[in-house]
Amino acid sequence: MIRLGALALLLVAGPMLAATGAQAQAMAGVPDPAQARVDYMLKCQGCHQPDGAGNAINTPPLAGTVARFLTAPGGRQFVARVPGVAMVDLDDVRLAQLLNWTLQRFDASHLPAGFTPYTPAEIATLRRQPLRLDRAAVRAALMQHIGKDR
Repeated sequence: MIRLGALALLLVAGPMLAATGAQAQAMAGVPDPAQARVDYMLKCQGCHQPDGAGNAINTPPLAGTVARFLTAPGGRQFVARVPGVAMVDLDDVRLAQLLNWTLQRFDASHLPAGFTPYTPAEIATLRRQPLRLDRAAVRAALMQHIGKDR
């Protein structure tokens, strides 16, 4: 019975661990990619989808888009201040890691040259002022700046 349980666990967790192993290499600001991936699965994936595609109704995509915000004035701050990020129930260390993992996992090709990972101290400062009612307007202005029509 115990062997069957272990086999079931391996079948479920194995693909996740294998995918994490490849991502574990060279992810700046992500000391524990496995934890970051689990945090994404538990805190973000329900809306942003496993592949970061989001949905057309109310959840913007991360894939191919999220790192572009770092190239716009105020974009770096925006990423850490959107309500789903700023108000998530993770400490600043895990949230910084999760943001760094998300940027590199879903949009590494658009990371600015010399990308500086978020730090826990930066996250602590930014999340004190979450964007609420003005989130959509700020995002729209940033999207115009980065030349993306989403």
